[in-house]
Amino acid sequence: MSEQVPLVKLVVGDRAPDFTLLSHNEGELNLAWYQGRKNVLLAFYPGDWTPVCTVQIPGYQAEIERFEEMDCQVMALSVDSVPCHRAWARSMGSFSYPLMADFYPHGEVAERYGVFNKRGYAERAVFLIDKKGIIRYIEHPHIDTLPDQEELFRQLAHLNKQSV
Repeated sequence: MSEQVPLVKLVVGDRAPDFTLLSHNEGELNLAWYQGRKNVLLAFYPGDWTPVCTVQIPGYQAEIERFEEMDCQVMALSVDSVPCHRAWARSMGSFSYPLMADFYPHGEVAERYGVFNKRGYAERAVFLIDKKGIIRYIEHPHIDTLPDQEELFRQLAHLNKQSV
């Protein structure tokens, strides 16, 4: 197993870099559109059909009602193409939240978030972004490790208490 080099350049308190990407289910989406409307969970993952991703990404769908109750839009990003995302979503039983294609220019958004690696794909990382577009939580686990979903919910609860 190769050693993971920490890549995340952004820190909590930074403004989340805006982007516009195509998704598997909603056409083109822009992160800025959610500002003032919803918190955003931005989940970078290495690729469709990879072992840990086939647990992580469906795990968000399994808890989608909880995310919605906490006023949070889930967005998952990989360097896979829209057709690849669509095929994978069908094979997994569908995802109601967008799988974003950071396909062309290849890995540009992952690079802006500091999670694009030398092998040409995004590292596993999650960013919790508040309604003002500020990063409030970052988790960058080893590529073979799932992010802590319960910690995401704790962070969302804390964030929602602060915005009241």
